[in-house]
Order: sequence, then C-alpha cells, then structure tokens
Amino acid sequence: MWNTIKTNAYKAITPLVHLLNKTGITPNGITSIGLGITLVSTGVLIAGGEVGNRGDFRYIFWFGAITLFAGLFDMLDGQLARITNKISKFGALYDSVLDRYSEMFMFLGICYYLVAHHYFLSSLFAFIAMIGSIMVSYVRARAESLGVECTVGIMQRPERVLTIGIAALLAGIVSYFFGDFKYTVAWLPFPFFENISVFTIPIFILAILTNFTAFQRINHCNNKM
Repeated sequence: MWNTIKTNAYKAITPLVHLLNKTGITPNGITSIGLGITLVSTGVLIAGGEVGNRGDFRYIFWFGAITLFAGLFDMLDGQLARITNKISKFGALYDSVLDRYSEMFMFLGICYYLVAHHYFLSSLFAFIAMIGSIMVSYVRARAESLGVECTVGIMQRPERVLTIGIAALLAGIVSYFFGDFKYTVAWLPFPFFENISVFTIPIFILAILTNFTAFQRINHCNNKM
C-alpha cells in the first residue's frame, strides 16, 4: 500500500519536476532549498517557545505545514536527478547528509518548544525519537558500507516526516475548533489527555517505532551476513 502511495505521489509531482528542470536548478539545489525550508519550520517552533503561549497551537500548526512542504523537496530532488540523468555518488551523499541535518533541526525545534512550555516528559520522548531516527539511518549506511542492502523497516524517513507533520497540523486544527481541553486522572500529576497530546502521542509512538526499526535492520543484517 505504501509503495502504491509513493508511486502515485511521484507521478503527481512529475509535471512540477519538468517545470523545475526548465529553470536550470540542479538536484543539489533542490536539496539545499529543502533544508532551508526545514530551518524555517524550526524557527517557527523556537519562536513559539519564546513568544507563544502554552495554549497557542498556531506555531505547531504552521510548523507542520512547513515541514510537509519541505518534505516535498525530498521527493523532487531525486526525481529531478533521475529525469535529467544527473544521478551521482556525490549527489546521493549530499542528499543523505542534508536529510540528516533537516531531521535533527526538526527535532531541535520540537524539543525546544516542548521544554519552553514545560512539556518535559514529551520532550524526553522527542529526544528518544531523534535517537531512533539517527540509528535507523546509521544502521542502513553502515550495513551498505559492508555490502548488505538494508532498506527494511516500518519507520523510515518519509514515514517519520509525515507522522510529525500531520500530527502538528491536527494539533492546530483540533485546538482551533475545540478550544482548550484537558482530561485529568486523579493519581496523575499531569493531564491524561489535552490538546498537545494530539502532537505528542504520535511522537511517543515514533520514539518506540524508530528504535524498533533500527533493531529490525540490525536483525536483517545479522541474517544476511
């Protein structure tokens, strides 16, 4: 199913890729723009942590929208390289390195925002999700340097970006339509569920699944070596 979605998505952006090709921009240029847009999304969350109120989810909403827009450039650069026959080893390296920078900056913004508004437990899970994301990429890179193809796993980069981007959008939408709400349990020192949970519960799931994916890949390599 996921492969079908990706195939259809690539078909949908093909006209845009051809348009970009006419401008003369290179695949590496597209990759650089994607990183720049991610830095903007990070800046939005840092601004939200500095000047936004705890119950103001507009910053999270716009972070989600910009993050998903930046994710589009992840698709465009590779597709442009294939269409223009500009696939190169350096391009692949450059894309991978900037992807890692983009993801780390994304998590920087998330952790900053959560800490600034005293969601300390959620910030811890965001940090664990960041560790898992790094390890998913590292295991693949290390395995392939040893001659083992390693693309297995349920939580690869596109899934991670989509999860965070959509969760952020939904948090903003839910807050806008339903206002501030909290569901408390007497024995818990913090609300059991509140607006921010729409954003942080997927991050908690991400913290589990990214690390699970890393171990999936380790196990895959163990069976192949």
